[in-house]
Amino acid sequence: MQASLIVATKGRDRDLAVLFDSLLAQGVADMEVIVVDQNEDDRLAPIIEAYRDRLVLSWRRSSVANANHARNLGLALARGAVVGFPDDDCVFPAGVLPRVLAAFDADPGLAVLTGPAASPEGGLGSGRWRAAAGPITPENVFTSVIEFNLFLRRAVALALGGFDERLGPGTVFGSAEGNDLALRAIAAGHAARYEPAQQIVHPDKRLTPVAVARAATYGKGLGYVMRRHAVPAGVWVPFFYRPLGGVVVNALRGRMLAARYYWASFRGRLAGFLAGAPGAGLPLSPIAGAT
Repeated sequence: MQASLIVATKGRDRDLAVLFDSLLAQGVADMEVIVVDQNEDDRLAPIIEAYRDRLVLSWRRSSVANANHARNLGLALARGAVVGFPDDDCVFPAGVLPRVLAAFDADPGLAVLTGPAASPEGGLGSGRWRAAAGPITPENVFTSVIEFNLFLRRAVALALGGFDERLGPGTVFGSAEGNDLALRAIAAGHAARYEPAQQIVHPDKRLTPVAVARAATYGKGLGYVMRRHAVPAGVWVPFFYRPLGGVVVNALRGRMLAARYYWASFRGRLAGFLAGAPGAGLPLSPIAGAT
């Protein structure tokens, strides 16, 4: 098995079918898809049934509303040499998965490969993204990683303990779990690389009411991970003054939704940074994977 794609899902159904169609279009026969379903109902049953004969598909139910718990459940079941974690509402552009697998095949020392988010409307999605390809370091990790475009060798992901279940959606530290995982891989001596051409499409939710509602929780995760890994001040300081600038500029222009977003982001980042401590909760215990 070349690749295992682990999809943690809750609250969606038709979006999952769109993702499945984009995976079928990749032309990778040696691939499995593991769906970890956190829904309380059977909304996914017809979709799973419709694709069961078209994909190597596993369906695992979980009563725990925690994205990283679901991802780690899937990781323990995975059999592929390379694992990825697409969101249930993203789309793989044609050819992206073959390019990912070719990159791992070409470089036996490569352990982590990432790329940016792409917007359905064109261009890059929300977040700040590096323009240049190259190694991922503590200095650039926060412009290099998003969970749905994060691929690892399965053995490395298992040895690192997968995603930290105290982070991410379903927790008070609602983001930056992918950055945390990449930083743990780098600290363990593994090679990690960012490729800006490796783009995966995801709905762009910046400066929407949904984004404003989540901004403080997402910011808290970012601040916590920055403090946990003791990234240089030159890295974390801009993540605090930029949102304050966003508050002032947008308030003066009467863009109050945007001003609220940046203020919530700042408050969350500060709270997370103050809640953390260097090395807190590390290392994680390894995960026993499928044989």
